[in-house]
Amino acid sequence: MRTGKMWRELPLHLMLLPGLVLIILFSYVPMAGIIIAFQKFIPAKGLFGDQRWVGLDNFKYVMNLPSFNRVLWNTLYISSLKLLLGLIVPIAFAILLNELKREVIKRSVQTTIYLPYFLSWVVLGGILIDVLSPSSGIVNGLLASIGLPKIFFLGDNHWFPFTLVVSDVWKNFGYGTVVYLAAITGIDPGLYESATIDGANRWHKIWHITLPGMRMVIVLLSVLSLGQLLNAGFDQVFNLYSPQVYESGDILDTFVYRIGLLDAQYGVATAVGLFKSLVSLILISGSYFFAYRFAKYRIF
Repeated sequence: MRTGKMWRELPLHLMLLPGLVLIILFSYVPMAGIIIAFQKFIPAKGLFGDQRWVGLDNFKYVMNLPSFNRVLWNTLYISSLKLLLGLIVPIAFAILLNELKREVIKRSVQTTIYLPYFLSWVVLGGILIDVLSPSSGIVNGLLASIGLPKIFFLGDNHWFPFTLVVSDVWKNFGYGTVVYLAAITGIDPGLYESATIDGANRWHKIWHITLPGMRMVIVLLSVLSLGQLLNAGFDQVFNLYSPQVYESGDILDTFVYRIGLLDAQYGVATAVGLFKSLVSLILISGSYFFAYRFAKYRIF
């Protein structure tokens, strides 16, 4: 019996093999480089050469940097806002789209809001730089036309974090909307019919039927997103930030990039990356525990 099942499933396992090989090569083999975090690394000597071991000195050096606490706070602050709005906006938009009766309009809107998800931050970064320009941007042109002062969205430490959050939500909420719309379609239509007979209006149906019907998906996605708390979006920040907004926009990933690749402090950069990975591991493990606890989600 087991032999027959194994042969039936063999093609499926073979289909997984290329992906498994890529994961091993690009995710597990590079983990040998973790030892750099405990060395005074000199590239000319090679990864396994006669490097000088410094123990936890790289970690102590990073923790004592005046900018590290600010970078860590920026990462948590920006990431938390992204996770919060990235949960609320798709849910609200999915409910609004579900209330539309004309399928043509619903599909057109759904396709339009989904398109930015497929664009890279290199492309969107260039678009946002032009659109938000304080001298020739459309947004500041509109602000000036109604008598409001122009805002340097990408150069003002007060506005830059909010610009990151809003642009990230705009790019990704279309994908989340599709997920929540799929959850809504799984709700029994008979519940809405019964509610109509009982005299419930649209708000009553949303509050007592739609939202409870989406609860499991909402809990699952929100809990699993906790593992990304230290990922504030390197691609986005790298393409939009500048030295004048380091105070409010510098995050762990860009901090590692500058220390490791620009300043050539490879051991220190690896220590920061290892710190982030360990915290993310704890968060992801905890998120899977809570996902199983509250949503009965299991990866196997």
